[in-house]
Amino acid sequence: MPALDVNPFGPGQPCFGCSQDHPFGFRLRFSREGDEVVTQFTPDDRYQGPPGIMHGGLVTTLADEVAAWAVIGVLEKFGFTAQLTGRLHKPIRIGTPVEGRAKIAKSTPRLVVSNVRLIQNGEDAFSGDFSFVLVDQFSAEKLLGGPIPEAWKKFCR
Repeated sequence: MPALDVNPFGPGQPCFGCSQDHPFGFRLRFSREGDEVVTQFTPDDRYQGPPGIMHGGLVTTLADEVAAWAVIGVLEKFGFTAQLTGRLHKPIRIGTPVEGRAKIAKSTPRLVVSNVRLIQNGEDAFSGDFSFVLVDQFSAEKLLGGPIPEAWKKFCR
């Protein structure tokens, strides 16, 4: 399974999900398996809510990152999360590996929907759909409040 570039937007990016330099982020790495983007993550004590269980908001953050990387890894675009629906099927346990899988369910020039599954011990712990708005360079700069880095330009629609 081919690994995806861990820094497609250039070095020093602040992303909580994928930056390899973030002091307490997930530091996710992704690969392609057919039409899916896949990652592995083992949550540790920093990410728990109730004792031994990953905080539900961070589970959703993990799912959002996997969904976003389907857009990056399959379509070579980036977008901003516009809407999400999800279901927590069972708690994600601290210290136990989680597999994240996402694929593109719908793609138009301005909107992409990614289907996501988070799997632990062979069972779905989370499933959901994440919608992303794809933006052009002008819109990205407006949202971010200034010029986008050069490395981001190739991912604009």
